[in-house]
Amino acid sequence: MKLSIKKAVSDKLEKIPLRLLHTPTGVLCNRDAQISRFEGSPQYKRLLSLASSLDKQQLETEINNLIEEYFGYATLSHRWGSGEPLLRDVEGKSIDDLGNTDGEAKLQVFCALALQRNFQWAWSDTCCIDKESSAELQEAIGSMFSWYHWSSLTIVHLPDVSEAGSLAGSVWFTRGWTLQELLASHKILFYTYDWSLYSKSNAADHKADPALLDKLQSVTGIPIQYLTTFSPGMYDARSRLHWASRRRTTRPEDIAYSLFGIFQVHLPIFYGESAQNAVGRLLAEIISRSGDVSVLDW
Repeated sequence: MKLSIKKAVSDKLEKIPLRLLHTPTGVLCNRDAQISRFEGSPQYKRLLSLASSLDKQQLETEINNLIEEYFGYATLSHRWGSGEPLLRDVEGKSIDDLGNTDGEAKLQVFCALALQRNFQWAWSDTCCIDKESSAELQEAIGSMFSWYHWSSLTIVHLPDVSEAGSLAGSVWFTRGWTLQELLASHKILFYTYDWSLYSKSNAADHKADPALLDKLQSVTGIPIQYLTTFSPGMYDARSRLHWASRRRTTRPEDIAYSLFGIFQVHLPIFYGESAQNAVGRLLAEIISRSGDVSVLDW
């Protein structure tokens, strides 16, 4: 029984980020800490108690469902601002004990919202990646799309949009990394400058709101079918590049790196190379795998 649970947990953890914030405590947890918290949870004890009352298939289903629920996590999608807490700032402490910079306050509110929606885990690109490790940064960039894809909810903060404001004016729609976050996420909720739900809706998922989907299509130029059901890969590569053509990144080479997940390619990261070189490597890979030379005119 314990071996079956251990394997199911291992299979789940392979799909999610290495580090997650534990929303009830605000503590950053690595893999070992995540497993330890699970094995001390009521859910784990419940699984052990079910062993004698269910047949093998029922027990396997119960294990998978409970683990999927327990390790469900929310992701933050945002534009980096001032005072964003990094890994070293949150290690060994609760995020509730951080200061009151804009970035720290944003992280605290994000985790509180995730907890309100019954997620014990949350992930932010600011503090959950060791950016001082080139190997981990390479892995994170290669995994980012799948991390948003496997999340249960993506919370988008739009600090430049008021309650009645237009989405079209938000810088979030001009940034390179947020394109894959929009496409990869199954469920999204947009929050305005004061962390109110956009349009004051009671929706559990703004991607299920037809009116909002129309707005998203208008702002991004991305057809609704791709906004709701997107598969990474080479299909219609020229359109995918076109969606990114008006977006910008702080580091020029990131304009290529931010598209690796969308095209499901795994290429080396060389910070310091030119944007032209990074994009050239990406285009060469797309042409090699798809045979579509029209992407050169993106």
